[in-house]
Amino acid sequence: VMTEPGGAYFDEEEAAQLRVFLLKGGFLWADDSWGGYAWDWWRQQLAFILPGGEFPVVDLTADHPLFHTLFNIERVPQIPNVGLWVNQHQTSERGADSPETPARAVLEPGTGRVMVFMTHNTDFGDAYEEEAVSPDYFKRFSTVAYAIGADIVVYALTH
Repeated sequence: VMTEPGGAYFDEEEAAQLRVFLLKGGFLWADDSWGGYAWDWWRQQLAFILPGGEFPVVDLTADHPLFHTLFNIERVPQIPNVGLWVNQHQTSERGADSPETPARAVLEPGTGRVMVFMTHNTDFGDAYEEEAVSPDYFKRFSTVAYAIGADIVVYALTH
């Protein structure tokens, strides 16, 4: 899992190595980028690794097998950082600039295998790391995050 990909920077060697890894069956989950600027930056970095003409970014709908390997996931929730939830009971870290939580992917040409899975405007990392901070946070966010994470891990290991 790569966190905060909206701040990532890959040099030529890193981009080439990540591309080889992904093309040999590797899997990357990019999570916890918020807002338009972070998304635009991540798309630029991703295109450096996997050129968009050959490897387009697509929306991943709820009927994709990735969301049904162990659990049947209906949607990707907006998971805030734990401090925002505990202090303000809000889920959107960037307000109007992060209203939705799209799940997107780069699929392997020919097979449709998810090579790069991207969860934007949500923070699965906090749902895993901060579950003990607040029982309410755990109940609302961590339980579904673990189910989605289990689906993703099993999908990545079997595809």
